[in-house]
Amino acid sequence: MPHRVPRRRFLRGMGALAAGTVASSVSSWVADGAVSPFRVAVINDEISQDFGHACEVASREFGMNWIELRGMWNKNVLNLDSKEIAEAKRILENNKLRVTDIASPLFKVDWPGAPRSKFSPKRDQFNADFTFEQQDEVLERCIELAKIFQTDRVRCFDFWRLENPGPYRRAMNERLLNAANKLGQNDLILVLENEGACNTATGAEAAKVLGEVKSPHLMLNWDPGNAASRGETPYPDGYGLLPKNRIGHCHCKDVAKKSGAQGGEWAAIGDGIIDWVGQFKALKRDGYHYAVSLETHWRGAGTAEASSRQSWAGMKDDLQKADAL
Repeated sequence: MPHRVPRRRFLRGMGALAAGTVASSVSSWVADGAVSPFRVAVINDEISQDFGHACEVASREFGMNWIELRGMWNKNVLNLDSKEIAEAKRILENNKLRVTDIASPLFKVDWPGAPRSKFSPKRDQFNADFTFEQQDEVLERCIELAKIFQTDRVRCFDFWRLENPGPYRRAMNERLLNAANKLGQNDLILVLENEGACNTATGAEAAKVLGEVKSPHLMLNWDPGNAASRGETPYPDGYGLLPKNRIGHCHCKDVAKKSGAQGGEWAAIGDGIIDWVGQFKALKRDGYHYAVSLETHWRGAGTAEASSRQSWAGMKDDLQKADAL
């Protein structure tokens, strides 16, 4: 289990790598000359912790030009040292891959003073183990990494889910607003993921938060799989509630319905209950042109890599059926 990064060392040693311009292309060229209105991508560690191998699979086998960064070499992206970052940049360049976003664990912590969430993990997740007190430093690190990896957006959450978030919601929203505005000062976008274990889990909940936090620098990382895992029908129901101009990222995975149960368990895309063809068509119709990023989660093929291959086959087929690839 990775050790917690000491506060005084958390931001050290990165300044020399921070030069570069922010990526701005809005389309993702893929294999065989096909073009998508979306930035077709995969989260790198859904393939492998070996970053070089993950990038080769994404670029040369999946035909992608974009990748989402979360963790590599058994480290969270926020914990990479300067040599590892230089190596990651070299690998990205060699594979002609651009970065959709920094998939950070920002605000994936308990809210102070509230009852401890039943979703609060007993160990780190995705090799991240940061405290609430470290979140300002996490934010600064995210800004630094976004500039280094030449992306214009950073992913966040809104704290482990509470039975009754009402008494804390205004303060949570203020924290989101402040973070979004801080990113905006750096020409970056904060994308809030709807996550089943956090206080914004569904399209309905996301629409409410976006209505209350009106910063132009806060957008949604729309995750239909996470919404489905909380019992919502993500498309068309949850999606229909969202302000389309506030969707800034999209995660792609699928859910298999459990018999007689709310929600479900992960599935390969195309084998679950989510209408991804309809969702991709709607995103295209509504002028969305940011990432659609494979976040497999399902491990039914035995390994992360094999499962991601199978799920990508389903995702690619659904994109083609939606005339989006």
